[in-house]
Parts: sequence; structure tokens; C-alpha cells
Amino acid sequence: MAVSPSNLFASIDMGTNSFKMLIIQADPSSGKFLAVDRHKNPVCLGRDFSISNSISPESHCRALNCLKDFSQILKSNKISPSQTRCVATAAMREASNSVELLSAINESTGLEVSVLSGEEEARFIYQGMLQFLNLFNKRVLVIDIGGGSTEFVIGEKGAVIFGVSLKLGHVGLTQKLCNNGNKVSDVRDFVKLVIKESGLVEKVKKIGFEVVVGTSGTVRAVEKAVFYGYGRDLGCDYEDLFSNCKRDWKFSDGELKSVVESLCMEGESEKSRRDGFFKRRSEFIVAGAVLLDEIFGMLGVEEMEVSGYALAEGVIAETLGRVFQGYDLNANARWLSVVRLATRFSDKKRMKAATQCARIANVMFEGLRKWLLIADDQVKFSLCLDEKSLECLEAACLLHNIGLSVGKKGYHKQTYRIILNGNCLQGLSAEEVKLIALLTRHHRKKFPESEHSNMDDISEEIKKRFRILCVILRISVILPKNDSLNFQDMEFSHSHEGFKLVIREATDPIAFSVGEEIEKSLKKELSLFKTVFQQQLLVEVLPCTSESSNI
Repeated sequence: MAVSPSNLFASIDMGTNSFKMLIIQADPSSGKFLAVDRHKNPVCLGRDFSISNSISPESHCRALNCLKDFSQILKSNKISPSQTRCVATAAMREASNSVELLSAINESTGLEVSVLSGEEEARFIYQGMLQFLNLFNKRVLVIDIGGGSTEFVIGEKGAVIFGVSLKLGHVGLTQKLCNNGNKVSDVRDFVKLVIKESGLVEKVKKIGFEVVVGTSGTVRAVEKAVFYGYGRDLGCDYEDLFSNCKRDWKFSDGELKSVVESLCMEGESEKSRRDGFFKRRSEFIVAGAVLLDEIFGMLGVEEMEVSGYALAEGVIAETLGRVFQGYDLNANARWLSVVRLATRFSDKKRMKAATQCARIANVMFEGLRKWLLIADDQVKFSLCLDEKSLECLEAACLLHNIGLSVGKKGYHKQTYRIILNGNCLQGLSAEEVKLIALLTRHHRKKFPESEHSNMDDISEEIKKRFRILCVILRISVILPKNDSLNFQDMEFSHSHEGFKLVIREATDPIAFSVGEEIEKSLKKELSLFKTVFQQQLLVEVLPCTSESSNI
């Protein structure tokens, strides 16, 4: 993906429980986007909402402060208002004083907020899910449990067949559970009553569905609990769980019931365990999980797939479809499986580092490809820089650090095992999966010789391609380790002196330094670059002042 501020877009989701901002880098040529950064603030707009049917002054203030912070981040990333869309959901739909907050937001930040209807919210959720799961041709029932409402949508081939929003959310149900001494059974009865009166069950059964997908934070938290064996003994260590994992974002009705049973246990020890595992979501997870359990029962759901993408990505998808003519967000199933695997094993911090790595690698790859246009035939023959090579390189960038989920020691080897044993990369040939695994295995430590045992079963062509891509990957992994660097505006060029990678901005304009550790590591990698490409690479860092620092 070419790195340019003009290809950066953002969506802001003003939810009942939290406000979220997603910043993405779009690639108009390939029909895919990459999440650059995510920000989340537990504003709790719906707290005490059911009592007054209005947004409290405290929530109003928290909302404004949060959006002011988001606005500053957008400005620092040079993302214009035309590249940003801000939407609001259940709390803003229902609040009697939402107009006052909308006016205050626009006045203080310049953001125009679209208050989505329940049907619009459902449509965006469905579109967002399609950017994570390769289910375009399936009839899918999507369920999203929010703080103030739950959205149900049935879609097929990108079109919504049916969509409805019910006033059942984990925040409202938690307040109901905590008030007047209500029990879990009371919440279950209330959920059953609302669903029955809505006619949802009859409508869903009449239309039918092939697959059920959950998209919300509540659903992802339940899946995480299932994955880690919350409330039961797995009978294996975590290293085996991760490196031999074949679970790909799904859980059964029986697994859900096991988690719900544990969550509903009383006592301080269970509360302490729940708080430690679910952290901020702990306050609402019991109500959310019970709600999901009732939905499973009433709709006859036996298994649910889980999407890491939802409303925010759906908003992005529609924005990109409007901005870039012919932009097809459903074209790249191979890319979706890479994103799913990366998200499966990486937290927010590791995903951000992996994304930065991918951006640097892409700039270097595209720069080398431009150079090849004017290079002599012998060089062109020796270097393979086609689209599939770029795809494997970007995949390796996103996946290189997933082994850290097991631990730091030998994490590159764990990454290699996860990729080869997990059977999670769909649409890629066995040879491409092997190449991606090899790149992640050797992105650090000693650069392997052609006779390395891992290279025994691959062709000479793949060995040659591996050397080229691995050199790019190793440099791209090292640079993001310095937090002072800004990777939004990079340039890779060639002259008679060789290649140059320019990183134009640094956060510290006074005394910029790449750091001794990074400088030492880069020297080794730059030597490898010269060996492979027969030309040197200069990495130049330009801080905010006119001075520069060369490596």
C-alpha cells in the first residue's frame, strides 16, 4: 500500500458504552485496507440513561472531551473532515437531549455526527463483517450486542435482506440486574419477553440463514473466554494451545453455556477472577453473555462465527466505496484470512507495530519495483517483485510477531509453527503459506543459508524470492521499535549512489537519535541488503527541524 495522508481515512463510533476511532490506510488498487491505529474511550454515554431518558451532564462532558482528543489525533495525522465519518448509535437515538450534544460537538470539534437508525446500524455491521470473514456468497445472520441495543441483520451477496434493532444492550441489562435486587433469571425473562414481542424469531426462521456471526465486543469476549478455557481445565499448556491452534474465531452453544455458567457463579473469588480476565468489560459481561445465551436458545443457534470487524469497518467500507470508483472490498479473501490470523494472536500494541512494519515494507517494495522498470535485463531476471511476492511480504509483516502470544523466548519459531499448523490462511497455496512462515521464522536472529533445514522442501525459485523479501522484512521490523519515528510520509528512491529510504518526521525535533540498539541492528541488515541487491541502502531520518540524521 502506498503510504500517503490522502489514503488515510477514519471512522468514529459513538456507542452507548464506549467511543471508538479507527484509522485505516486504503489501497485503491487492490481492494483492501489496513488498520493503522485504534482508539477507545469508555465514555459510558448510557450510564443512568434509563432513569432520566437523557444524557447526563457528566456524560455530556466526557463525550465532548473524548471527541476533542479524537479531533486532535485526526489533525496530527492530517486526516481531513472529508476523510472522516462520525456516527452515533442507540444512546443518541433515544436521548431526549441528543440535539444539544450534537450541536456542542460540532461547535467544539467541527465534526458532523450522523445518528444512525437501527436499520442503518445493522447494515454497517453487516458490511463490516464482510471485511473480516469470507462469507459474501452465504446467507448470514449477524448479531451485534451493543451497550444500548442489539442489532440483527440477515444479508447475502452484500445486500441486506432483513434488519432490526431491539432495545436489549449489556449496559441497560446490567443496570436492570443491579437494581431492585433482580436476579439473572429476571434478566432472562425480560430478554425472552422483548424478543417474543418483537416477532424476531418468526421473521428470522421465515427468511432462514446458513451461518451465524457475532460482531460485538461482548461476543469477542465470550469467544476469548472459550478459547482460553475460562471456567474449565483445558488439560494442556498454553504453548500447545497457541502453536497447534486450529480454532478460527467460533464457538458452540455448549461452549457458550459453559462460560455463562461460570460467569453466573456468586462469590468474591469468582468476581475477582472475572475482573482479572475481562478487565473493563467485567462490569457488563454477565448481562451480555446471558443475553447471548437467550438469543442462541430462541433462534436455535448451534454455532457462532466471530468477526473482529463490525460497525466501524462497515462505515469505512462505505466511505471507500464512495471515494474510490470501482473499489471492491469483497475481492480479497486471501487478505481477510491473514488479517483474521493476525488479530487472533495480537493485541492492539502488537497489531500497531505489525501495521507499521507492513507500511515500511510496502514503500521499499514499491520503490524497488519502480527501479526495476529502468534496470537492465539481468537484474530483472534475478529479482522477483510481482504482486504475489508483495502479498506474501505484507502477510509476513502482519504475522511476524504473533508468536509473542506464547512468550518472548523464541517467539519467531512459535510464529512459524502457528502459521504452518493452524490451517488458517485460506486461498493461499501450500508454497505461499510456507514462504510466509519462513519469512516470519527468519525475520530476526541469524540469516539462514540455502542449506538450512527449513529450506529443504522448497524450490530454488522460492529460495530466491525468500532472500529478497526477508531482507525487506528484517529492516521493516526494526524501524518501528523507535517510537520517535513517524511512518506516514516515507519515500524510497534510487540514484547512482544507491537506494535511500527517507522518513520525513520525528516526534522529537530537539535531539533526534535512532538509538544505539536500532542503529547496530540496521548495520547488519543493511549489509544483507547490499549483498542481495548489489547496492547500498541509506536510511535517512529528517526530524521536525532542518537537520537530518543518517545511518
